[in-house]
Amino acid sequence: MLAAALAIVPMHAATETPVSSEVPPVYEMGTRRELFVDHTLIAHLENATLRLHAPVNSGMAFKIDRPWEGPGNFGHVIIRHEGSYLLYYRGMTLAPGDDSGQVCVAVSTDGVKWAKPSLARDERSGRTDANLVTDSSGKPFVGIVWQDTRAGIPADERIKAMRGVPVSGEAHTAFKDPKGPKRLELLASPDGLVFHLLESSRQPTFVSHLPNSFDGGNTMFWSEAEQLYVLYYRIMTVTGMRTMARTTSTDLRTWTDPVPMTYGETSPEQFYVNNTTPYFRAPHIYIALAARFMEGRSAITYEQAKAIGLVSPRGIIYNHDCSDGVLLTTRAGSDSYQRTFMEALIRPGPGDGNWTSRTNYPLTGIYPTGDGQMMFYVNRNYLQDAWHIERLTMRIDGFVSVNAPYSGGSMVTVPFTYTGDHMVLNYATSAAGEVKVELQDANGNPLPGFTFDDCDVLIGDRIDGVVSWHGQKSLARYIGKPVRLSFRLSDADIYSFQFPSK
Repeated sequence: MLAAALAIVPMHAATETPVSSEVPPVYEMGTRRELFVDHTLIAHLENATLRLHAPVNSGMAFKIDRPWEGPGNFGHVIIRHEGSYLLYYRGMTLAPGDDSGQVCVAVSTDGVKWAKPSLARDERSGRTDANLVTDSSGKPFVGIVWQDTRAGIPADERIKAMRGVPVSGEAHTAFKDPKGPKRLELLASPDGLVFHLLESSRQPTFVSHLPNSFDGGNTMFWSEAEQLYVLYYRIMTVTGMRTMARTTSTDLRTWTDPVPMTYGETSPEQFYVNNTTPYFRAPHIYIALAARFMEGRSAITYEQAKAIGLVSPRGIIYNHDCSDGVLLTTRAGSDSYQRTFMEALIRPGPGDGNWTSRTNYPLTGIYPTGDGQMMFYVNRNYLQDAWHIERLTMRIDGFVSVNAPYSGGSMVTVPFTYTGDHMVLNYATSAAGEVKVELQDANGNPLPGFTFDDCDVLIGDRIDGVVSWHGQKSLARYIGKPVRLSFRLSDADIYSFQFPSK
């Protein structure tokens, strides 16, 4: 049986957590950055909460304006390659015979302004300036692009693509998922514009027998934390719930038996795409900007759908469902997603156009941008001529914070060891707020010289603010020894902390 359960902690996780008399196992942090997207490092909260932060709409990346695109467009992934961003999306006009779509690409140097390069000839319009990705024979390419960051990979194979191929030989289109097993197939490209199949001796031997395998929302990457290739791919439970399975490989050819992901003890929800990727500042933490599909939950009427020009392929009215984007997280080696928040990270927002079925789906890829910000993208207005991709921005590490009101609150970590020589904190306060930090032993006893009274008060807004005690920054004397951190904060947020080596 495939697992369908999902577990979630409310958006404002309990303001007070019990203190156990037992000392928990010591967490080995090393020099890794830790975010508060889950409760891994948190032992106790008092008058403080975990707060989910909403991204900011930073404008339209691009919209439909070419004859080979169409209302069936769907953004998949953004990669960073040789100084440019490549954004891959499906162009699908829904004209007769165009029910599987073609992979298009847009290019940007800053993630803000995008261009559609002239790459190929579009057969229907006859135009030769189509931004269509092709295979080595010049035919339109279908697949999900990903970047192979493993050390030693040849330059002409740094960009790869994957697809699930039905063993039956039946075609897999956007609106038809063939039943039966599917095998994993890999392609490679030197530039992300033209792909070729890897030779048969290098193709994966992996065949998935799980229902609905590879139907959508598949992500693959090399994990530095696990030293493995990791694949998360779409499956369906026996009760018809869309979810994900995980499998790993050392060589891209042989893969482990897939394991359906679990979600703790939460009520079931459906996830169309998962977009799981290592977070660039903490690659042992995988961030999944997942599309939550609310099947049968209608927000607009047929008349409203008609007014916005909603296209209805296959005779299905696509106003019967709605969707949003949620934050899932998991850690290297885990087969469980953490649902720290049930609330949406990306809401549909105003306008009927984003309350149709299968819109508001995030893309794979989170990147730093500007001063202290990161960016990611979301599909809007699916199956409409107004389809576009929107750019979202957020504070670096800023998905979740430990937050306390003006009256003050506290947070204590589990015991851990570190290998760096000082501490940096991503924090923000009001003009009246502050943060103070105390270093304790594993049993919670303050360490001399590093108490709250010794701590230099942190006021302001810093991504990597250095913590000090009477000007003392070095924590080298406690390297490798189990310690805890205790935070006192007032009208402030803490997003992450780290013990870097330099």
